[in-house]
Amino acid sequence: MYTGEPESEHLEDKDVQSSTAPQILKAEDINEHEENEEPVSSEMEETKPQMEKEGSCPPQGALNKAITNGVILFMVWCVTWSFSGSSAFPGGSLFGVLITFYSSIIGGKLVEIIRIPSVPQLPPLLGMLLAGFTIRNVPFFSDHVWISNTMSSTLRNTALTIVLVRAGLGLDPQALKRLKRVCLRLAMGPCLMEACSAAVISHYLMKFPWQWAFLLGFVVGAVSPAVIVPSMLRLQEKGYGIEKGIPTLLIAASSLDDIVAITGYNTCFSIVFSSGVKLSNIMTSFRDAVIGLLSGVVLGIFARYFPSRDQGKLPLKRAFLILSMCISAVLGGHHIGSHAAGGLCTLALSFVAGTGWAKEKIKVQKIIAATWNIFQPLLFGLVGAEVPVASLKSNAIGICVTAMSLALLIRISVTFVLMSFAGFNFKEKIFIALSWMPKATVQINQTILLLLFLREEWTNCKVAKCKHTKERQ
Repeated sequence: MYTGEPESEHLEDKDVQSSTAPQILKAEDINEHEENEEPVSSEMEETKPQMEKEGSCPPQGALNKAITNGVILFMVWCVTWSFSGSSAFPGGSLFGVLITFYSSIIGGKLVEIIRIPSVPQLPPLLGMLLAGFTIRNVPFFSDHVWISNTMSSTLRNTALTIVLVRAGLGLDPQALKRLKRVCLRLAMGPCLMEACSAAVISHYLMKFPWQWAFLLGFVVGAVSPAVIVPSMLRLQEKGYGIEKGIPTLLIAASSLDDIVAITGYNTCFSIVFSSGVKLSNIMTSFRDAVIGLLSGVVLGIFARYFPSRDQGKLPLKRAFLILSMCISAVLGGHHIGSHAAGGLCTLALSFVAGTGWAKEKIKVQKIIAATWNIFQPLLFGLVGAEVPVASLKSNAIGICVTAMSLALLIRISVTFVLMSFAGFNFKEKIFIALSWMPKATVQINQTILLLLFLREEWTNCKVAKCKHTKERQ
């Protein structure tokens, strides 16, 4: 009865041997195959460097990128020349725009490369400003590079419009609702205090008449959204200050600050150069602001639903629609003399439209950001090119720097005090106060507008022997 067990064990051994035999054969085949592949792989490794050496022409990597970008820039000039002709040659306005654009890009890249130990990386816009400044003040460049005032103003206003669109789309409705009172304080308080302090300082230190002193004050009082908005958007993307809504607060307040400053500037401008009733000029400025706000809300509601969600390439269509509307509003407002209406319309339009797009507005923001990357070198390059050193006097520079420094110090102090009752800690209040310092873009637009008007007025006064000739000189 036990004879079956050895037989079964013997059969199991045979089965095990028979089952393991194919595995051993397979393993041997695999080993032989790997041995056969080793010389092949070694041959491939030996031939790979040769292939790389043979593939070094045409060049790859950074050299290829540099050549490609250079050819693209050259072809941009060729296309410009084919459309405009002589305007693309040295001395032409389009040639000046292209040279300023190229130089600003190079200047921004060079500043990005510069690394100073224990110092934060310098912003590219510094290199762009220096590039424009160099073009304007180095004799060789200034003799061949010229841009008409109309084209320069149009490009700058277009770039500022893109900044305001990004500001409106970047606003957080919930944070803005929570900080609406703080936003109004931050937008109006520092601007008005700096404008008034600059007016008083310029009246007693620079001997300006009161009307001109307040006109200068509102020129100085505006902050630069082209500096603040992109910086705050980067901080918002990285998650800094979102809990207390600091990026949204600064983005919204910087845009409103400019509207307050532009409205005050237009009011003082009309008072200085108008012989009519002063109250009507003031009411006209507020009327323009109301019209801009209402038109922005209406157009924003339209942009919420047109184009509809069932259409293709929806983000691209929305971006084009909102940009075209806002640029038309800003440039059209400048043509009819309503400078504050366009900016307020742009901010309201982009904000109202963005709240209706919900999360879909992120794709639109990326398209707007790509557009800003093109206009940013133009904006800061043109701003730098508007600073002529030859026309500045040494004593005037010292007096102006002193007056502006005192006004800016008052602005920082007022900002810190106003933020003391908003629930921010000490470091956050310091950050907000120092973030309220940048200036350049709005000041350039307003001063050029004033300069062009003064040139015309000065010519008319000289011809007519106007009694205001000495004052306006």
